Amino acid sequence: MFVDQVKVYVKGGDGGNGMVAYRREKYVPMGGPAGGDGGKGADVIFEVEEGLRTLMDFRYQRHFKAKRGEHGMSKNQHGKNAEPMIVKVPPGTVVTDDDTGEVIADLTQHGQKAIIAKAGRGGRGNSRFATPANPAPEIAENGEPGQERNVKLELKVLADVGLVGFPSVGKSTLLSVVSAAKPKIAEYHFTTIVPNLGVVETEDGRSFVMADLPGLIEGAHQGVGLGHQFLRHIERTRVIVHVIDMSAMEGRDPYEDYQTINQELKEYNLRLTERPQIIVANKMDIPEAEENIKIFKEKLQEDVKIFPISAVTRQGLRDLLFTIADLLETTPEFPLEVEEDTSTHRVMYRHEKEEVDFVISRESDGTFVISGERVEKLFKMTDFTRDESVKRFARQLRGMGIDNALREKGAEHGDIVKLLEYEFEFIE
Repeated sequence: MFVDQVKVYVKGGDGGNGMVAYRREKYVPMGGPAGGDGGKGADVIFEVEEGLRTLMDFRYQRHFKAKRGEHGMSKNQHGKNAEPMIVKVPPGTVVTDDDTGEVIADLTQHGQKAIIAKAGRGGRGNSRFATPANPAPEIAENGEPGQERNVKLELKVLADVGLVGFPSVGKSTLLSVVSAAKPKIAEYHFTTIVPNLGVVETEDGRSFVMADLPGLIEGAHQGVGLGHQFLRHIERTRVIVHVIDMSAMEGRDPYEDYQTINQELKEYNLRLTERPQIIVANKMDIPEAEENIKIFKEKLQEDVKIFPISAVTRQGLRDLLFTIADLLETTPEFPLEVEEDTSTHRVMYRHEKEEVDFVISRESDGTFVISGERVEKLFKMTDFTRDESVKRFARQLRGMGIDNALREKGAEHGDIVKLLEYEFEFIE
């Protein structure tokens, strides 16, 4: 089974908690604070593994939660950092944030790595909070929570050459005779339901990877037939080989087929039209093909080289493969993500939405609800078992302006305030 698109949940490891401890050795009067910091959690890292061909493994494991860092210890001993969580992916995987649509990583080379979910830092121990005014603090931080993300993985097959065309024009047969690939070949449409890859070697020792992609039909870019599901695999190919059934055995006009497929490629992604295209007139061993290719050339009115071949009798294949190999040598790769030119230093000012520290809303029962990434992180990093930590958290909220904002919303002494799943009482 070929799996080329999955959604998974990833979470970086939380940081370890800091510790409240004091020196208690003999002959060390008033030893002072000695609580160590927590260790950093584990990042979730995706790494390319050459041997993988599909995203099949992700069908069975869709949650990747990394380990947290070790907690701080007494005698100022820091907790151990957690080892990164390495997740193997096949070459050609594009990782996108499912909520924002932002491309996080485009992984193509063997061994290439990308951090998908960052870990949280370790919480500070009480040694860090010592001041002349408070030389023995009872404060320690909890570890920072790791980053959580829902990500979409898309596999875009890494092939130099992509075979496109209507169903049953002979793409699979062509791949099977020029390479060692053994795609399924039968007398019905959509025999090929997954991309097939084959390594082609020319007589002069050059080689390239060719992909036989499932047949396209009109409306493929909108999801008709199998086309939309597999059009993304054409995006990485450098040369498009357009296979046309010149015998018109199925009653279709070869020229109309050619126009229809090119329109589908254009509608799906305009950049596909930048790639060089080779027209292959297949099934030339059938008598009607000679007449059809003359009509096709008249209608085309373009200076495009057409290769008459027969995949069955192997007629014309040698010239075709040499031309493809020559074209690949002069055709650059088309990156999926356009990288900015870094040769000159430019400053780009983007209008970015200002991050709000908190949002206050009100529920139907009169409860005030505080939400926001920064305030929630502060809450999670506070140790509520110690009074000094609770007082520090209250000061931080006051410093952020939450007290005044609650008053402006009409909060009075004794009202219930909710943060995450916890409830507090508003006290004047």
